[in-house]
Amino acid sequence: MWQPEYFDKGSSDAKALPLWIRQTFFQWSLLISREFSLGTDRFLILFSPQAGWYLYDSQRSPAEGEAILSKLALLRDKRLVASMSEPDVIWLELDEQRIGLYPLSIGNEEVWLGLAVKADMASASLAVRMAAASFRMYAEGEAAIEGSRPEAGASLHKTELLYDAVRRLNAKIDVDDVLAELMDILRHWYPSYRVDVFLSQDHQVERKGVRPLVLQQDEQDPCTEAFVHGKPVVHRQHGECQLALPMSGKQGIYGVIRITRGAGEADVEQEALATLFSLVDNAGVSFENAVLHEHSKLLVTEYKLINEMIKRLNQSLKLTDILEFATVELVQIFHAEVAVILQLSPQKDAFQVTSTNWDEIRDADFPTDYGFCGIVHRTKEPLIISDFQKHPEIESRLMLQTASRSLLASPIIANSEVIGVILITHQLPNFFSYNNYKLLQIISGHIGLAMTNASLHAEVRRMVITDNLTGLYARHYLNDQVRLRQNRDFCGSLIVVDIDNFKMVNDTFGHQIGDQILIQVSEIIQSSIRESDIAARWGGEELAVYLPQVSVEQGIRIAERIRSRVSEETNPKVTVSCGISEWKSEDDKISVESLFYKADMALYQAKHSGKNQYQVG
Repeated sequence: MWQPEYFDKGSSDAKALPLWIRQTFFQWSLLISREFSLGTDRFLILFSPQAGWYLYDSQRSPAEGEAILSKLALLRDKRLVASMSEPDVIWLELDEQRIGLYPLSIGNEEVWLGLAVKADMASASLAVRMAAASFRMYAEGEAAIEGSRPEAGASLHKTELLYDAVRRLNAKIDVDDVLAELMDILRHWYPSYRVDVFLSQDHQVERKGVRPLVLQQDEQDPCTEAFVHGKPVVHRQHGECQLALPMSGKQGIYGVIRITRGAGEADVEQEALATLFSLVDNAGVSFENAVLHEHSKLLVTEYKLINEMIKRLNQSLKLTDILEFATVELVQIFHAEVAVILQLSPQKDAFQVTSTNWDEIRDADFPTDYGFCGIVHRTKEPLIISDFQKHPEIESRLMLQTASRSLLASPIIANSEVIGVILITHQLPNFFSYNNYKLLQIISGHIGLAMTNASLHAEVRRMVITDNLTGLYARHYLNDQVRLRQNRDFCGSLIVVDIDNFKMVNDTFGHQIGDQILIQVSEIIQSSIRESDIAARWGGEELAVYLPQVSVEQGIRIAERIRSRVSEETNPKVTVSCGISEWKSEDDKISVESLFYKADMALYQAKHSGKNQYQVG
């Protein structure tokens, strides 16, 4: 294994490398290798073009490492240093991998962090930026420790205690671990005092001694005052003394640490207060780093979920499959109890439940102004309800019948219009977070895109297999369906319908009226058959109907029904002739061609026998 090295071969005037940066880099490299699963191709580098030093950590052979470093040496020029003002990832191309370089300011040092990624790795820039952000957080904590090292004239014991405590805090990257370490340190320093940690509502941890911070209207509450003003507060009452210390980082105040001395106990020494304040300040930074680390992991997880969901959504162009898959994913991602996807039906002017894991509401319709769907439809904005019981003015069958109290709702939008709504619920109040709210917005956008694609595909497919004038199926679709049914059914019948004297109708009334006659006859045929039957335009004024698993006797009754209705209901009056044929599984020859040939011959016979009748082939 090639061990981490420090060298300054590229510059004769290289400045001395600060020891704490070297230690920080190698400690962090072990951590990041596990986090990013870099494996045997690991290559990490930290270098300063100005100072002329390099640090690298790699599992490659020395020859490969030297080759990479020689290429990096070419980048040590003014252009690289100047780009510090506008941070961006700079790529160094290698044979099978690339080195992503990103600028950082650590303490007084301006450095570049490099991470090797595979050439085809998705979101490579994101990986480099996340690695840089991780190192910055880690290094800033070490810089704080460096600033707290013992100075001449200081109390060596107190400073060593602080140095050890801050290092222990900085070694933790989990929020719960940081709080546990902090409380252990404070209880070790002050065993007779009571230590409590109050966290703001955004950061809840289930741990003994850690409670949510409830801001009081009473200005005498030390925790409220410390949190609002961001300064330590001492409160004395009835011989008891409370010291409230805000736990803050660079981005805000995360909570308050309260140390309580009972009556008759000695106060914290004045000299020790500075050490305590420094500890709490560093605890705030460590807590913030852990929070940012958790947020970064959450973002990566959400990115992977969204990426996987998009891929799965795009694998199908069937709307029902897309919505069923989306429902399952929504329940899993948000740990919801009920998920409902409703689609806006323009024909009904209502929302229709098209997919859900709660059968009681499946296929139900709701007016466009009803309940939470109505609110989302009107505002075109997502919605989060922490406790439904606090909103009795809003009617919701879903929330009442599922006994749900938390709700997330998001519109599904296409071409700036709401085409559907997503609802997810849970029986516990305050179950969904603001991050869930934002994530659902992103997911609903992708679901909307998938629904649009599926609808467009269905419309194109309908246009391909449908006759534009009559709305009946096209001839090639009828052929395909008959062939399919002959392979799996035991029998079937075919009726070929021809409008009598249709040329005379066109010559007498015009082609526009002729088209209307075709439409009228097509509508009569559609209303005279089952949904499973297939009606198609055979060509010109000829129409055809295939009746799956129907005998010729039943086919005769259907043909007579069509013939009689056409003669009675068309305007202007026309008649039709019909040819009927059938196939059975015991026939010697079964084919689409033979079935149509027999029906065509029967139609020919009907035409030459006086028209306005049916014949069987």
